[in-house]
Amino acid sequence: MTNLDRAYDIVKMSNEGQMMEALLKYYHEDSVKVEGTGEVTEGLEANVEFHKGWIAGIKEVHDGGIIAAAENPETGVVFMESWVDMTFQDGNRMKMQEVEVQTWEDGKIKHIRFYYDTRGME
Repeated sequence: MTNLDRAYDIVKMSNEGQMMEALLKYYHEDSVKVEGTGEVTEGLEANVEFHKGWIAGIKEVHDGGIIAAAENPETGVVFMESWVDMTFQDGNRMKMQEVEVQTWEDGKIKHIRFYYDTRGME
């Protein structure tokens, strides 16, 4: 299985309501996540807690998908452009588009950075 295959599996699992399982399966113990806001979360445990809060804030996911994805197997880097249309617990609905850059090591994400427009996310 390539890292790109693993990245697609994360999306598949997340779409099936298994985001936490995907995180535990594919994030490295020493993973570092950088949000589009610049917020940094270090370590698997902290990333699990972050995602629990993220999931709790979502009321409904209406649709989503992958626009494009690519991999450089020599460096372990995967790029993925995706979108999701969701409603938050407060009733606000948003279609979010983002690009993520994943750096994989030994079948796990060691570093991940998200790029998205943060306007209107206050």
